[in-house]
Amino acid sequence: MHFERRSHWSGELGREMYFNIYGHAGKPIVVFPSSGGSQNEYGDFGMIEACQHFIERGLIQFYTPESYDSESWLNLGKSGHDMALAHEAYDRYIVNELTPLIRYESGWQGGLAATGCSMGAYHTVNFALRHPDLFDLSIALSGVYDARFFTGEYFGDNAVYYNSPIDYLWNQNDPWFLYHYRKNRFIIAVGQGAWEEPHIADTKRLEEAFAAKSIPAWFDYWGSDVAHDWDWWRQQMPYFLGKVEAEGRI
Repeated sequence: MHFERRSHWSGELGREMYFNIYGHAGKPIVVFPSSGGSQNEYGDFGMIEACQHFIERGLIQFYTPESYDSESWLNLGKSGHDMALAHEAYDRYIVNELTPLIRYESGWQGGLAATGCSMGAYHTVNFALRHPDLFDLSIALSGVYDARFFTGEYFGDNAVYYNSPIDYLWNQNDPWFLYHYRKNRFIIAVGQGAWEEPHIADTKRLEEAFAAKSIPAWFDYWGSDVAHDWDWWRQQMPYFLGKVEAEGRI
């Protein structure tokens, strides 16, 4: 399997940002790590090995940027507003710096995919909803989708609001966004076992918002034995990749 350890300077973040590449061809998938995770996390927890069948056939390439959460949503020394501003810088890094590099080096001209587990699932949904022209496939595993989980009550602060999918999706009436949402593929899964309680609740609330906006999506609730853990995410990700391959999306 083709593998590279890479880094580049981010003008948006003012620091060197690290990422790995797994695979030689196919649809690029940006992997958002779990809380504060590194660019190595996805490989270290066996997710690359679990998806190796798809990588080696040239269907997908994984790009695994390091997290910026310690400067944004996990920085408890900041106000919710300042957390959101830090995340906006990360958003600009992904959209203005990393994804153009991916397109240039891979030669891929179509939509990209996004995925992540736990906090990475939050990022997956948030990026897919904010940039539906960039990400046309998203696979989110065991996420929370309410920014209050990080900030507490944010009292209508716009910077936080526009990064809280459970809130802003209800008020999204722009035809351009709704058109892209309805043609894109959203897969949002959660277990119903240990440590999944807040993730189940947020997934159900997000499902209500998708239904209210007539956005097709697959909300998949796994069994009561399915915990919030890598053991299950290693099963879920190749399962969903198999489904999107059958649909001709990778």
